[in-house]
Amino acid sequence: MKQITFTFCALVAFSASAHAQSTEAKIAKATLVAPPSMQAGAMVIQLSADGSHTVLREGSNGLVCWDRSDEPNRSFSVQCSSVENMDRIKQNRAWNMSGKTAEEIRAMRDAAEADGSRKVSRFGSIYYTLNGEDAASANLHLTIAVPFATADSLGLPDQGSYTRAGSWIMEAGLSGAHLMIPGR
Repeated sequence: MKQITFTFCALVAFSASAHAQSTEAKIAKATLVAPPSMQAGAMVIQLSADGSHTVLREGSNGLVCWDRSDEPNRSFSVQCSSVENMDRIKQNRAWNMSGKTAEEIRAMRDAAEADGSRKVSRFGSIYYTLNGEDAASANLHLTIAVPFATADSLGLPDQGSYTRAGSWIMEAGLSGAHLMIPGR
């Protein structure tokens, strides 16, 4: 009986340890893109296909990070943004995981934009993104949310290039308007 009890306790301890290591690895991966000064205080979530989430670690600085490598056509992708953007993050996740084509997803976003149900990011919030084949080859991409901004309202062009210096507004006039920061 003592042997069975010991084996059971050891199995439970090993299982809890493996789960903790797995959670710690998920947290470490998701926070790779966070600014170093914000990594320790960032909330880390795991998103389900329907956009709901599980909190892997509570945060203290208003930043939330998640792994989106499981989305279609992605190999490695992690992202962080303001916790105030959670509604938009969840909406995007549900659409990206819907099994629909890129054109169908774009049509859903356009319809939500037209009917006013498109969730809006906090003006001035940053989206930090790492995308690539793996963590070692991933590129940093930064955007700053400026919902409904236009070239006239911000004094920045609404056309640009990833290969030229200078920022521009992408999706000008829409809820998803954001400043592109090239070279990042």
